[in-house]
Amino acid sequence: MEKVIERIRKFRTDRDWDQFHTPENLAKAINIEAGELLEHFLWNNDYDKQEVSDELADVLVYCVHMADSLGVNIQEIIMNKMDKNEKKYPVEKARGNSKKYTEL
Repeated sequence: MEKVIERIRKFRTDRDWDQFHTPENLAKAINIEAGELLEHFLWNNDYDKQEVSDELADVLVYCVHMADSLGVNIQEIIMNKMDKNEKKYPVEKARGNSKKYTEL
């Protein structure tokens, strides 16, 4: 994964795009790309896997940029969030259930 992240960073740095990657701009970009991902599922479930994969990659790339902009470690923040999720959604209450943790 580190090779992937380094390639994403190099792409940005080579183009001097760091200057545009403020947390606000990146949050907007993530949302826009997520909307483009969602668009593939509008009206039906007939989607092109490659196109959906490309949009998902765009979302993930901007998430890497956001982590860099905030100075956070991706693995660390994901592990911390999973710890919180495991407490909010204990297996014995959440298995097979789509309710929000406040309703369990």
